[in-house]
Amino acid sequence: MLYRNDKYGNPISILGYGCMRFTTKGGSIDIDKAEKEIMAAYEAGVNYYDTAYVYPGSEATLGVILERNNIREKINIATKLPQYLVKNRESLDKYFDEELKRLKTDYIDYYLMHHMTAINQWDKLEQLGIRDWIKEKKESGQIRNIGFSYHGNTEDFIGILDSYDWDFCQIQYNYVDEHTQAGLKGLRHAAEKGIPVVIMEPLRGGKLVNLLPEKAKKEIAESPKGYTNAELGLRWLWNQPEVTCVLSGMNSPEMVAENCRIASDAEAGSFDEADFALIEKVKEAIRETERVGCTGCRYCMPCPKGVDIPALFRSYNMTSLEGKSHARFEYAQTVGLKSEPAFATQCIECGKCEQHCPQNIPIRRMLKEADRVVRPWPYKIGINIVRKFFLKK
Repeated sequence: MLYRNDKYGNPISILGYGCMRFTTKGGSIDIDKAEKEIMAAYEAGVNYYDTAYVYPGSEATLGVILERNNIREKINIATKLPQYLVKNRESLDKYFDEELKRLKTDYIDYYLMHHMTAINQWDKLEQLGIRDWIKEKKESGQIRNIGFSYHGNTEDFIGILDSYDWDFCQIQYNYVDEHTQAGLKGLRHAAEKGIPVVIMEPLRGGKLVNLLPEKAKKEIAESPKGYTNAELGLRWLWNQPEVTCVLSGMNSPEMVAENCRIASDAEAGSFDEADFALIEKVKEAIRETERVGCTGCRYCMPCPKGVDIPALFRSYNMTSLEGKSHARFEYAQTVGLKSEPAFATQCIECGKCEQHCPQNIPIRRMLKEADRVVRPWPYKIGINIVRKFFLKK
């Protein structure tokens, strides 16, 4: 197992165990199976285990396994405050104390503000006294490192990152999401500030393994390196020195073994020209299945009315790879929860975007088509309701 250091020089395994996808049996987590998989990862050198308050049964399962095997002091627990449920200063302690009880511990190594999507959410927490609360918890030793997990646009990510002296952060990032959400720009901004970055959804929940177009699978299978679909995605991430730890929701012994094998020699800077060429071939195969030929170059931006054109087209394209439900959910959280509205219905058809598009996309027409698919009327209603809940002052 290879390791990279956190902000204070502590070694973190480059492979982290994502505890959201434990196997269930009879409606609850199969704890014996989860224990075998966690212990296999531990024996292979994994020392970072990520869970959250809202992952059903996950914190309690992890707590039992760590206690049974007496390894709490030998690993790092990362869990998360459900900031979207916090209403007052008292609830901060309520959720935190409940998490300590579930995890059978008296401290958290890496604690995150969960699922931040807009800077307004951090503003709200500040109004509730989050800075003093964090200071108290860190001084008492109950929290060792403080961070946040993020699903939103690059601008708000950088805004949150610059608003506090964070110890680490967690973002969704993979070769398909290279320029969406926090993206490469956000990753590099964090690195420039000396803030370690933990990666979630490195394979988009397995979709970059099982749901790749057949042409993409063929390109990988015929590569002389002998990579598996998962291996290519993981090595692409670990090739980047700005990446500290990559989470994987491992729920089979085979997956644990494969990922730990890859993490034993995936050094930063180890990709060669053939590897980068293979990534481009896979991305091109994915693009061939897309509904609109947007490359995410952002030459169309900024829109004078605030429409996030690339984000809408990206979600629209994801409907062909991952299905409409997933694409709609992602659009709802990354665009629907922006501080300022950025929907296609704000378009006044001025045409400035089309004048700058290198792909000559009929953007005005495609915006309407994409919006109908990605944001049908039930989602419009739902997004409006959630905006009032998440973004209220």
